[in-house]
Amino acid sequence: MSLTDEETERLADVVRLQPTKNGELEEQWGLDSGSEVHSYLEDHLGDYYYRDDDSLIRATPEAAELTGAEPGVEGDEDGDGPTRIRVPERQAQVFAVLAGPDERSQSVVSTLQDVRAEFDVDPEAEDVRSALQALRRKNVVEVIYRTVPTFRRTVERDAVEVESTD
Repeated sequence: MSLTDEETERLADVVRLQPTKNGELEEQWGLDSGSEVHSYLEDHLGDYYYRDDDSLIRATPEAAELTGAEPGVEGDEDGDGPTRIRVPERQAQVFAVLAGPDERSQSVVSTLQDVRAEFDVDPEAEDVRSALQALRRKNVVEVIYRTVPTFRRTVERDAVEVESTD
């Protein structure tokens, strides 16, 4: 199956962002809904992606080879956590300001305020919440349940190379 330039580019996004969800790809591709993402994946990239046991979208090894893109998470085989992640800019910003593994976890609002102060940007709270959840799926952030869900890194900041895909 031969892919168009757009299909190859979008498949590379799947490789780089994996494990990912419809919502992340919807944002990356500028689509209107998760259903539209699902339809695109099925109609155009069906041979090159699959859903894991948690229903997260992952690329096949053939997809990575075909696109030349680097997988979104590297180095998690030994259980010590990833050594490199490729994420959108907002996720990189959140990772940069988030409390470390030995620090008190932060709420979404606290993380939002830190991102605003550190990067002079004004994201919505939902953007930060989504970034935290995406980083959680990549095993570099954990949730701690207190009065509200709070988050902190599972690894030291310098233990993971963070590359922005934007």
